[in-house]
Amino acid sequence: MTTLSIQLPETVFSALRQPPDEFVREMRIAAAVKWFEIGKISHERAAEIAGMSRSEFMDVAQ
Repeated sequence: MTTLSIQLPETVFSALRQPPDEFVREMRIAAAVKWFEIGKISHERAAEIAGMSRSEFMDVAQ
């Protein structure tokens, strides 16, 4: 697995009222949903990126 690192201002977390780990989880899901919606990836790959099962992902993506 590859690890990516991005720098974000602390205000992002306070604005969203989320700790960094929840923010990262939501970013993974949001990216996976978007890429799936525009046809860049399959729902299987999107679920993998989102860190969930295919059925969980399909529920989120709808």
